[in-house]
Amino acid sequence: MLNFKGEQTMIEIKNISQAYGNTQVLREVNLIIKEKRITALIGANGAGKSTLLNVAANLLEPCAGTVLLDGKDIKEMKSQDIAKRIAILKQTQHLNMRISVRDLVSFGRYPHSQGRLKDEDEQKIRQAIEYMNLKEIENKFIDELSGGQRQRAYIAMILAQDTKYIFLDEPLNNLDIKYSVEMMTILRKLVKELSKTVIIVMHDINFAAAYADDIVAMKGGQIMKEGAAQDIIDQTVLTEVFDHEFCIANVYGKKVCVYFPPEDKSAKGDAINE
Repeated sequence: MLNFKGEQTMIEIKNISQAYGNTQVLREVNLIIKEKRITALIGANGAGKSTLLNVAANLLEPCAGTVLLDGKDIKEMKSQDIAKRIAILKQTQHLNMRISVRDLVSFGRYPHSQGRLKDEDEQKIRQAIEYMNLKEIENKFIDELSGGQRQRAYIAMILAQDTKYIFLDEPLNNLDIKYSVEMMTILRKLVKELSKTVIIVMHDINFAAAYADDIVAMKGGQIMKEGAAQDIIDQTVLTEVFDHEFCIANVYGKKVCVYFPPEDKSAKGDAINE
Protein backbone atom coordinates (compact mmCIF):
# COMPACT_ATOMS: atom_id res chain seq x y z
CA MET A 1 0.00 0.00 0.00
CA LEU A 2 1.36 3.43 -0.96
CA ASN A 3 0.54 6.93 0.21
CA PHE A 4 0.31 9.98 -2.08
CA LYS A 5 4.10 10.33 -1.96
CA GLY A 6 4.56 6.79 -3.24
CA GLU A 7 5.83 5.53 0.15
CA GLN A 8 4.82 2.19 1.61
CA THR A 9 2.34 2.59 4.47
CA MET A 10 1.85 -0.68 6.29
CA ILE A 11 3.45 -3.13 8.69
CA GLU A 12 4.84 -6.24 7.04
CA ILE A 13 6.01 -9.18 9.13
CA LYS A 14 8.29 -11.48 7.15
CA ASN A 15 9.43 -14.96 8.21
CA ILE A 16 9.54 -14.07 11.91
CA SER A 17 10.69 -16.79 14.31
CA GLN A 18 11.26 -16.46 18.03
CA ALA A 19 12.27 -18.82 20.83
CA TYR A 20 12.79 -18.69 24.57
CA GLY A 21 15.54 -21.18 25.24
CA ASN A 22 14.51 -24.43 23.60
CA THR A 23 10.87 -23.39 23.35
CA GLN A 24 9.85 -22.20 19.88
CA VAL A 25 7.28 -19.42 20.31
CA LEU A 26 6.94 -18.12 16.73
CA ARG A 27 7.57 -20.16 13.59
CA GLU A 28 8.21 -18.31 10.31
CA VAL A 29 5.26 -15.96 10.71
CA ASN A 30 4.26 -13.84 7.72
CA LEU A 31 1.61 -11.15 8.02
CA ILE A 32 0.64 -7.81 6.49
CA ILE A 33 -1.29 -5.45 8.77
CA LYS A 34 -3.85 -3.51 6.77
CA GLU A 35 -4.20 0.20 7.40
CA LYS A 36 -7.14 1.95 9.05
CA ARG A 37 -8.62 -1.29 10.38
CA ILE A 38 -8.80 -3.21 13.64
CA THR A 39 -6.84 -6.45 13.40
CA ALA A 40 -7.41 -8.86 16.28
CA LEU A 41 -4.90 -11.59 17.18
CA ILE A 42 -6.71 -14.55 18.73
CA GLY A 43 -5.65 -17.99 19.91
CA ALA A 44 -5.20 -20.06 23.05
CA ASN A 45 -2.67 -19.19 25.76
CA GLY A 46 0.84 -19.75 24.43
CA ALA A 47 -0.17 -19.31 20.80
CA GLY A 48 2.38 -16.52 20.36
CA LYS A 49 0.01 -13.54 20.13
CA SER A 50 1.74 -11.21 22.61
CA THR A 51 5.19 -12.26 21.40
CA LEU A 52 4.24 -11.38 17.84
CA LEU A 53 2.92 -8.01 19.02
CA ASN A 54 6.18 -7.30 20.88
CA VAL A 55 8.31 -8.28 17.90
CA ALA A 56 6.23 -6.11 15.55
CA ALA A 57 6.68 -3.15 17.91
CA ASN A 58 10.45 -3.73 18.16
CA LEU A 59 10.21 -4.47 21.89
CA LEU A 60 11.59 -7.94 21.29
CA GLU A 61 14.26 -8.89 18.78
CA PRO A 62 13.32 -11.99 16.77
CA CYS A 63 15.65 -14.93 16.24
CA ALA A 64 15.00 -14.66 12.51
CA GLY A 65 12.98 -12.60 10.08
CA THR A 66 12.21 -8.95 9.44
CA VAL A 67 9.56 -6.41 10.36
CA LEU A 68 9.05 -3.63 7.83
CA LEU A 69 7.46 -0.46 9.19
CA ASP A 70 6.21 1.63 6.29
CA GLY A 71 8.75 -0.05 4.04
CA LYS A 72 11.73 0.32 6.41
CA ASP A 73 13.46 -2.42 8.39
CA ILE A 74 12.40 -1.63 11.95
CA LYS A 75 15.76 -2.83 13.32
CA GLU A 76 17.48 -0.05 11.41
CA MET A 77 15.20 2.68 12.76
CA LYS A 78 15.84 4.81 15.85
CA SER A 79 13.65 4.07 18.86
CA GLN A 80 12.39 7.64 18.86
CA ASP A 81 11.28 7.38 15.23
CA ILE A 82 9.49 4.10 15.91
CA ALA A 83 7.72 5.68 18.89
CA LYS A 84 6.40 8.40 16.59
CA ARG A 85 4.70 5.73 14.47
CA ILE A 86 3.79 2.96 16.92
CA ALA A 87 2.16 3.33 20.34
CA ILE A 88 1.79 0.22 22.48
CA LEU A 89 -0.31 -0.42 25.56
CA LYS A 90 0.84 -3.49 27.45
CA GLN A 91 -1.38 -5.93 29.28
CA THR A 92 -0.40 -4.52 32.67
CA GLN A 93 0.75 -1.03 33.46
CA HIS A 94 3.40 -0.53 36.15
CA LEU A 95 3.22 2.93 37.67
CA ASN A 96 4.90 3.14 41.06
CA MET A 97 4.16 6.84 41.46
CA ARG A 98 1.00 8.79 42.17
CA ILE A 99 0.29 10.61 38.96
CA SER A 100 -2.58 12.69 37.63
CA VAL A 101 -4.51 11.89 34.48
CA ARG A 102 -3.06 14.93 32.75
CA ASP A 103 0.52 14.04 33.66
CA LEU A 104 -0.03 10.49 32.41
CA VAL A 105 -1.37 11.75 29.08
CA SER A 106 1.61 14.10 28.75
CA PHE A 107 3.93 11.05 28.77
CA GLY A 108 2.61 10.32 25.29
CA ARG A 109 4.43 13.37 23.97
CA TYR A 110 7.87 12.20 25.11
CA PRO A 111 8.98 10.86 21.67
CA HIS A 112 8.26 14.30 20.25
CA SER A 113 9.33 16.60 23.10
CA GLN A 114 11.89 14.58 25.10
CA GLY A 115 10.20 15.94 28.21
CA ARG A 116 10.29 19.60 27.15
CA LEU A 117 6.69 20.33 26.26
CA LYS A 118 6.03 22.97 23.63
CA ASP A 119 2.78 24.60 22.51
CA GLU A 120 2.12 21.83 19.98
CA ASP A 121 2.60 19.20 22.69
CA GLU A 122 0.20 20.99 25.05
CA GLN A 123 -2.36 21.16 22.25
CA LYS A 124 -2.08 17.40 21.56
CA ILE A 125 -2.49 16.68 25.28
CA ARG A 126 -5.62 18.86 25.52
CA GLN A 127 -7.10 17.27 22.41
CA ALA A 128 -6.50 13.74 23.71
CA ILE A 129 -8.05 14.53 27.10
CA GLU A 130 -11.10 16.09 25.48
CA TYR A 131 -11.49 13.30 22.91
CA MET A 132 -11.55 10.71 25.69
CA ASN A 133 -13.97 12.77 27.83
CA LEU A 134 -11.50 13.11 30.68
CA LYS A 135 -11.59 16.89 31.14
CA GLU A 136 -13.55 16.76 34.39
CA ILE A 137 -11.13 14.31 35.98
CA GLU A 138 -7.83 15.38 34.40
CA ASN A 139 -6.44 16.46 37.80
CA LYS A 140 -7.45 13.27 39.59
CA PHE A 141 -4.84 10.65 40.36
CA ILE A 142 -4.85 7.44 38.36
CA ASP A 143 -5.31 5.29 41.46
CA GLU A 144 -8.55 7.15 42.22
CA LEU A 145 -10.20 6.12 38.96
CA SER A 146 -12.44 3.22 38.06
CA GLY A 147 -11.04 0.53 35.77
CA GLY A 148 -12.84 2.01 32.77
CA GLN A 149 -11.67 5.55 33.49
CA ARG A 150 -8.10 4.37 33.97
CA GLN A 151 -8.14 2.53 30.66
CA ARG A 152 -9.49 5.64 28.91
CA ALA A 153 -6.66 7.65 30.43
CA TYR A 154 -4.10 5.24 28.96
CA ILE A 155 -5.79 5.46 25.57
CA ALA A 156 -5.60 9.26 25.86
CA MET A 157 -1.86 8.92 26.47
CA ILE A 158 -1.60 6.89 23.26
CA LEU A 159 -3.64 9.51 21.38
CA ALA A 160 -1.31 12.25 22.60
CA GLN A 161 1.58 10.22 21.20
CA ASP A 162 -0.09 10.82 17.83
CA THR A 163 0.99 7.62 16.08
CA LYS A 164 -0.51 5.94 13.04
CA TYR A 165 -0.35 2.46 14.59
CA ILE A 166 -1.77 1.46 17.99
CA PHE A 167 -0.83 -1.89 19.54
CA LEU A 168 -2.91 -3.19 22.45
CA ASP A 169 -2.17 -6.32 24.48
CA GLU A 170 -5.34 -7.63 26.16
CA PRO A 171 -6.86 -4.19 26.93
CA LEU A 172 -10.12 -5.78 28.12
CA ASN A 173 -8.49 -7.68 30.96
CA ASN A 174 -10.09 -6.86 34.32
CA LEU A 175 -12.84 -4.79 32.66
CA ASP A 176 -16.50 -5.66 33.08
CA ILE A 177 -18.85 -5.91 30.12
CA LYS A 178 -19.88 -2.23 30.19
CA TYR A 179 -16.31 -0.93 30.07
CA SER A 180 -15.20 -3.59 27.60
CA VAL A 181 -17.90 -2.47 25.16
CA GLU A 182 -16.94 1.15 25.80
CA MET A 183 -13.29 0.39 25.09
CA MET A 184 -13.97 -1.42 21.82
CA THR A 185 -16.38 1.32 20.73
CA ILE A 186 -13.63 3.87 21.35
CA LEU A 187 -11.19 1.85 19.24
CA ARG A 188 -13.67 1.73 16.38
CA LYS A 189 -13.99 5.53 16.62
CA LEU A 190 -10.21 5.90 16.46
CA VAL A 191 -10.18 3.96 13.21
CA LYS A 192 -13.18 5.72 11.68
CA GLU A 193 -12.60 9.29 12.85
CA LEU A 194 -8.82 9.50 13.26
CA SER A 195 -7.70 6.94 10.63
CA LYS A 196 -5.75 4.90 13.18
CA THR A 197 -4.60 1.33 12.55
CA VAL A 198 -5.25 -0.87 15.61
CA ILE A 199 -3.65 -4.25 16.32
CA ILE A 200 -5.11 -5.91 19.38
CA VAL A 201 -4.46 -9.16 21.23
CA MET A 202 -7.76 -10.62 22.48
CA HIS A 203 -9.04 -13.70 24.26
CA ASP A 204 -12.75 -13.00 23.85
CA ILE A 205 -13.68 -14.32 20.42
CA ASN A 206 -17.06 -12.61 20.41
CA PHE A 207 -15.56 -9.17 21.01
CA ALA A 208 -13.21 -9.85 18.11
CA ALA A 209 -16.16 -10.93 15.96
CA ALA A 210 -18.18 -7.83 16.85
CA TYR A 211 -15.52 -5.13 16.57
CA ALA A 212 -12.54 -6.31 14.50
CA ASP A 213 -12.29 -5.87 10.74
CA ASP A 214 -9.70 -8.65 10.39
CA ILE A 215 -8.79 -11.58 12.60
CA VAL A 216 -5.50 -13.47 12.74
CA ALA A 217 -5.97 -16.88 14.37
CA MET A 218 -2.77 -18.33 15.89
CA LYS A 219 -1.80 -21.70 17.26
CA GLY A 220 1.58 -23.06 18.28
CA GLY A 221 3.42 -19.95 17.15
CA GLN A 222 1.97 -20.04 13.65
CA ILE A 223 -0.86 -18.30 11.84
CA MET A 224 -3.52 -20.91 11.17
CA LYS A 225 -5.90 -18.59 9.34
CA GLU A 226 -6.28 -14.87 8.66
CA GLY A 227 -8.87 -12.77 6.94
CA ALA A 228 -12.06 -10.78 7.41
CA ALA A 229 -13.63 -11.31 10.84
CA GLN A 230 -16.77 -12.93 9.50
CA ASP A 231 -14.69 -15.47 7.56
CA ILE A 232 -12.58 -16.47 10.56
CA ILE A 233 -15.57 -16.89 12.89
CA ASP A 234 -16.14 -20.30 11.39
CA GLN A 235 -16.72 -23.61 13.13
CA THR A 236 -13.97 -25.47 11.27
CA VAL A 237 -11.39 -22.72 11.73
CA LEU A 238 -12.04 -22.11 15.43
CA THR A 239 -12.24 -25.80 16.29
CA GLU A 240 -8.78 -26.29 14.79
CA VAL A 241 -7.33 -23.23 16.51
CA PHE A 242 -8.73 -23.84 19.99
CA ASP A 243 -9.11 -27.65 20.03
CA HIS A 244 -12.72 -27.19 21.07
CA GLU A 245 -15.86 -27.59 19.01
CA PHE A 246 -17.92 -24.45 18.51
CA CYS A 247 -21.47 -23.59 17.66
CA ILE A 248 -21.63 -20.46 15.50
CA ALA A 249 -24.78 -18.36 15.76
CA ASN A 250 -25.94 -15.49 13.57
CA VAL A 251 -27.30 -12.60 15.60
CA TYR A 252 -28.33 -9.35 13.91
CA GLY A 253 -26.05 -10.09 10.98
CA LYS A 254 -23.01 -10.84 13.16
CA LYS A 255 -21.49 -14.25 13.82
CA VAL A 256 -21.01 -15.15 17.47
CA CYS A 257 -19.71 -18.23 19.27
CA VAL A 258 -21.90 -20.23 21.61
CA TYR A 259 -20.03 -22.54 23.96
CA PHE A 260 -21.31 -25.92 25.07
CA PRO A 261 -19.85 -28.72 27.21
CA PRO A 262 -18.14 -31.40 25.07
CA GLU A 263 -20.70 -33.99 26.18
CA ASP A 264 -23.63 -31.94 24.85
CA LYS A 265 -23.72 -33.69 21.49
CA SER A 266 -27.05 -32.19 20.45
CA ALA A 267 -25.69 -28.63 20.38
CA LYS A 268 -22.58 -29.15 18.27
CA GLY A 269 -22.60 -27.53 14.88
CA ASP A 270 -26.09 -26.06 15.11
CA ALA A 271 -26.57 -22.55 13.76
CA ILE A 272 -29.05 -20.12 15.23
CA ASN A 273 -30.58 -17.33 13.20
CA GLU A 274 -32.26 -14.40 14.92
